[in-house]
Amino acid sequence: MLLRFTKMHGLGNDFMVIDLVSQHAHIQAKHARQWGDRNTGIGFDQLLIVEAPSNPDVDFRYRIFNADGSEVEQCGNGARCFARFVLDKRLTAKRVIRVETKGGIIELNVRNDGQITVDMGPPRFTPEEIPFNAAEQAPLYEIDVEGQAVKLSALSMGNPHAVIRVDDAEHAPVRTLGPKVEHHPRFPQRVNVGFLQVLDRRQGRLRVWERGAGETQACGTGACAAAVTAISHGWMDSPVQLELNGGRLTIEWAGPGTPVMMTGPAARVFEGQIRL
Repeated sequence: MLLRFTKMHGLGNDFMVIDLVSQHAHIQAKHARQWGDRNTGIGFDQLLIVEAPSNPDVDFRYRIFNADGSEVEQCGNGARCFARFVLDKRLTAKRVIRVETKGGIIELNVRNDGQITVDMGPPRFTPEEIPFNAAEQAPLYEIDVEGQAVKLSALSMGNPHAVIRVDDAEHAPVRTLGPKVEHHPRFPQRVNVGFLQVLDRRQGRLRVWERGAGETQACGTGACAAAVTAISHGWMDSPVQLELNGGRLTIEWAGPGTPVMMTGPAARVFEGQIRL
C-alpha cells in the first residue's frame, strides 16, 4: 500500500509525519529505521504518528519514533510540527489542541503570528521519575565517565534529560561526551544531553545530543530542560531565549509545580508517498 506522509521541521529538527486518522497502517520500529536513513530512505530525526485518541479528554494521540527505531515519550519541536500538521490537513479546526503522548498530555496553542506555544507540563526532578539512579534528589549530580567526573543536572520533560553547563557551546564535547552520557548506566532508559552556555540573564546557547538521534539542529524538550536548569540554579530569568543550531526558542517557567511553556516555529517541507 502507498502511505501519504509530510516532511516537516522545527528549527532544522526534522520529521516525517504520518496521518493514521484518515489512513490505516501498522507502523513498526523497522519502518522508522528504514525511512529514517538519510541515504536510502526519507531521512529524519524522528517519525511522528498522528492517531485518534484513546482518551476522550484529548483531540489526538501522538507517537514518536527516533531514526534508530526506538519509541520515545516526548518531542517538543515535533509537537509544534504536529499542531501545524493537523491544522493544515484539516484534521481539526481548533487553535488550542490537547494531545496524548507516551509522556503525558500536552497542550498546543497555534498563535495568530504562526508561532506555536506548547504547554509541556511541569518538569519532574525525582530520580525515579527521570529515571536516574541516585540515592536522593539533588540540584546537581556527579557521574563518572571513563574516569572523568562530569557534573550535570538531571530532570524529565516527559523524557529524560541531562544538562551540562559549559563555557563555550561551540567547542563543547557534544559528539564525544554526549553519547557516553546518553548510554551511562545511571540512566537506565538512556538520556538526552544538553550543553548549555549562559550568555546573560535572558540569553543562552544550547547544543543537544539526542537519545537515539545524535546531535540535532534543535531539541524542544532539551531547550525546556536547559531553561528549567538555568532558572532553578539562578543563572537565568524567565522568559529564556535559547539559540540552537537551527534557530531560537523562547521558554517560560514560573518555578516548581508550574508548566514549562515553549514557543517557536514549525514548517512544512514537502509531501510524498511511500510504499509500506
